[in-house]
Amino acid sequence: MQFHFSDHVLDVRLRELTRGGESIAVEPQVFDLLVHLIENRDHVVTKDDLIETVWDGRIVSESTLTSRINAARRAVGDSGKLQAVIRTIARKGFRFVGDVQKLRNGGEAPAVAAPALDFTGEPLHRPLPALDRTAIAVMPFVNLSGESEQEYFSEGISEDIITALSKLRWFYVIARNSSFVYKGKSVHHQEIGEDLGVGYLVEGSVRKEGDHVRIAAQLVDVATGSHLWAERYDRDLADVFAVQDEITQAVVAAIEPQLYAAENFRARRKAPDNMDAWGLVMRALSHYWRVTRQDNLVAQALLEKAIAVDPNYGQALSLLASCHTFSAHMGWEDMAKAIPLAERAALAAILADSEDAWAHYALASVYLFYRRFDDCLAEFELALRLNPSFSPARGLYGVALAYRGRWEEGDRAAREALKLSPRDPFAAIYSGVAAYSQYVGGNYAEAIRLCREALRQRTDFVGAHRVLTAALGMEGDADAAKAALEGLHRTQPNLTLAWLASELPFEHDADKAHYLEGFRRAGLK
Repeated sequence: MQFHFSDHVLDVRLRELTRGGESIAVEPQVFDLLVHLIENRDHVVTKDDLIETVWDGRIVSESTLTSRINAARRAVGDSGKLQAVIRTIARKGFRFVGDVQKLRNGGEAPAVAAPALDFTGEPLHRPLPALDRTAIAVMPFVNLSGESEQEYFSEGISEDIITALSKLRWFYVIARNSSFVYKGKSVHHQEIGEDLGVGYLVEGSVRKEGDHVRIAAQLVDVATGSHLWAERYDRDLADVFAVQDEITQAVVAAIEPQLYAAENFRARRKAPDNMDAWGLVMRALSHYWRVTRQDNLVAQALLEKAIAVDPNYGQALSLLASCHTFSAHMGWEDMAKAIPLAERAALAAILADSEDAWAHYALASVYLFYRRFDDCLAEFELALRLNPSFSPARGLYGVALAYRGRWEEGDRAAREALKLSPRDPFAAIYSGVAAYSQYVGGNYAEAIRLCREALRQRTDFVGAHRVLTAALGMEGDADAAKAALEGLHRTQPNLTLAWLASELPFEHDADKAHYLEGFRRAGLK
């Protein structure tokens, strides 16, 4: 279904908004809000109705709702002052007052409303441009068990993955009712992609044999038909619902970085000057995950450009905040300057989208360096409630726990992040977090092993070099500690005991003294 108004076309099936044939970047919630307002344009839509429809009845702040309405107005060329398209009805709600023409996709316009022609005699609304491939559909998993009563289980896996992917909020996720129309049908990937307007498909199968279940899942690029990722899971069925939750988390944690990587590949094929905010963020992410000083600077520059294009782009703001806090933690950026910059960006990200896990992850990191430990853990925990598969939040939640001295919980969180997403671009960091947790617990041999694993993945990861140096110092291996300190100085040349004491967010003086002692024994001044 298409809705035409002024020079805009809102295509419900393709989930795309265009103006004069040019695609307009619209976040999923804003798109859903526009659709609901247009479909109910014959009456006032209350705030409660919007919350029930767009946010599934979840608690939403007034500022979040206001930011979504403002974003919808900007998308259709309106403003709060003008209100020519979306009107606020005082104490009642909102109403779409633009002149709308409704057409069926691929069908004829109603006889009473023939398409308008421009001065050349061509239809004013030409075919829509190609999608940016930022949408994904989860197909119904195939039941290979030969037991009809197992249909509920295979469908449940698919539905859980749809729900979990929807929490990522970086991608359009097609609703169950649209993707499930293909259940039991043999349809080519490309045809499904064109019909649903998606660039990626998740598909899979479920085979139950006795008390065991085998689930296969794969991520497919519609344009090429290639498999970007595939995995198989074998589990005992002691608790069917626990297995379902475990598989869902594993699949979503694996898919997320693969989607980012694929989108970054597409973004790199465009000249930077011709990229929209989405493409700039995808390119920034690829640099952010390389965990180097230079890449972090490049990521910041790309994100600042994205924010200049769209000042209320929550994902760009939250990622910029994360860049600053990580850079400060690594010693690449002055802490006193970086953390206030990160705080402003993180708070703006939450104002733009209070239910985005990345925004709360960014604010949690800010609170860690302000030593607001209770607020820090609360923000990390909120990020994980919003998206339980969000491995970066789980991993850095671990380092926050370790800085509080709760090293066993910190180690467990880091290892859970590794288990959830073993191919994660941040896997080296999760190993480093587990290493620091083990150091706090006095388990130096295990800390050394984990540091070496982290450095095997990323040779210049500053955090692992720091923990390795301190752990070898405590172990009393003078030669190895000296070599580790030399490696650390190559990655963080100006590191001193004074910097460690003043900049790292220890809650307890005893933990600070313990960490500094390892460096003293290694020879750091």
